[in-house]
Amino acid sequence: MSNENQQRPAGGGPPMVFSMPMYHDWVPQWVRPWIYVVLAFCFQFSNGMYLGAMNNIVGERGIMREDVQMCLYSTLIGMALYFVILFRMKFRFTNKALLMTSAAVILLCQWLATLQLPLPVLWALCVVCGMAKIQGTFECMSIIQLWMTPKRDFGVFFPLLHIILLTSIEYTGYLSAWFAYDMHWTYMHYFVMLLMLLVLTVQALLTRPVHAMPQIVPLRGIDWLGALLWMALCLQTAWLLNYGDYLDWTNSANFKLVCGTSLITFALCLHRMFTHPQPFFEPAMWSYKYVVPVIVLIGVVEALFSCEHVLEMVYYEEVMHYADHTYEALNQWSLPGIWAGCLFSLGWLKLMRWNVYKLIAFALAFFALYVGGFYVLIDSNISIEQLHLPLVCRGFSYAILCIAFMWCLHEIMSFEHFFQALSVFNILHMFVGGLVGASLHAYGLKYYVADGFARYSQYIDSVRMSASPHDFSALMHHLVEGLLAQSVKILFGWTLLAALFLALLMLLWDIPMVRHQIKHIPSWPRVGMGIWRGYRRQQRLHRLRAERRKRVAL
Repeated sequence: MSNENQQRPAGGGPPMVFSMPMYHDWVPQWVRPWIYVVLAFCFQFSNGMYLGAMNNIVGERGIMREDVQMCLYSTLIGMALYFVILFRMKFRFTNKALLMTSAAVILLCQWLATLQLPLPVLWALCVVCGMAKIQGTFECMSIIQLWMTPKRDFGVFFPLLHIILLTSIEYTGYLSAWFAYDMHWTYMHYFVMLLMLLVLTVQALLTRPVHAMPQIVPLRGIDWLGALLWMALCLQTAWLLNYGDYLDWTNSANFKLVCGTSLITFALCLHRMFTHPQPFFEPAMWSYKYVVPVIVLIGVVEALFSCEHVLEMVYYEEVMHYADHTYEALNQWSLPGIWAGCLFSLGWLKLMRWNVYKLIAFALAFFALYVGGFYVLIDSNISIEQLHLPLVCRGFSYAILCIAFMWCLHEIMSFEHFFQALSVFNILHMFVGGLVGASLHAYGLKYYVADGFARYSQYIDSVRMSASPHDFSALMHHLVEGLLAQSVKILFGWTLLAALFLALLMLLWDIPMVRHQIKHIPSWPRVGMGIWRGYRRQQRLHRLRAERRKRVAL
């Protein structure tokens, strides 16, 4: 990756030369882009709260798991919605100002997160932290994009970008669990504060203010009220899906209240989108061909991948009794799969330039291997090493699907609406799809565990067990573990069937005759009316024949 790589602009003119003018002249050329790679990792290690230390946070703060998860979803919402204005901020402020502001905001949020704050304040803090996190990461990666791919080939950029993103996600979970296990969960926040001090030091000593545009582009025209409405809607949706199982869904008055207010917020968002001259999400974004099927497919795939956060966690904690540190250490086996998936996508999209439908089907096949591996292996007596291969398959599949979906959006949309679509993509990719899937898996667990108790409780009672040499409490403990393992196994089986169905659907869609020549299937009401009209026509014909036979008989 030489600094002398050139690119010929689409409109002609002199070639573009990769350079980093924000550095002082005494900084060596070869080390400049690598510094920004390190800074991108620093920003990606930040978070509002860290799920790797969830049990420690819940035990010390006296809050629920759902409260900590809501902090994560708030961070993801801030990241997802901020995509829309990333370029506007880049064209308004200098590189140094953006990076130093992002680092300072994250440093402050990390410190405040260690204090005992009310949950709504903590959630708002996590939203701000997510915005600063994506702003810092975007600024670093956009600067070194020409260094990574001189021709701005996104078939190269997306795989290399996801090596940084997904590696940071896995290591963040491990580091937070390690700090919580050996020291205290707040040490992860202090560690990230040190990383932000490193960013501030590098920017203060090695760089100078450089603007991306010859003239400053003001922030006028951004629909800030629309952004707040969409953020409120996302937070309400996350709250409903996150706390729904705990509140027993519609049996809770609070759930009904938030559900009603979310419908009002959604109506306001739609009204502003169709009436405001420059809405936050433009209606034209949805007019591109295939954008809706791609968005729906992203949501379905993310719902399937929620088994990682629900079924695996139940199996590890309730059946195998792994600590957070053990789980996160085991989870690092997905990293070789992630790296292999990114490099595989790079070869598929850049070198071979093969069809993206087959790439998605191939990734879903490896997801089926991961789910099928857990379906076969789930037991209370397995060795931890047996889970390594399924986790590698999971990382391989997830990396490919993230890259393939982002590639699809880039191919079907213009640059004008790409970052708006990327925001919607990340809303589904980061939390909505996963929350819907987690809710379905949680409901399935409750159903199958209750069903198991209903089937086996008729054979167990204290009178019958009093004559048995077995310890009744120990037997019930093993029964609960067995029912949980059985329920997790059943749900992995259903997920396996769904993954195989989606993989076959993508392979079928790749057939040209099916994709281009298949007849449009009408809606069910139209089919029903057609059948009804055919029935009435047959009735009339039968009546006419009967009358004709009657006249002939006379």
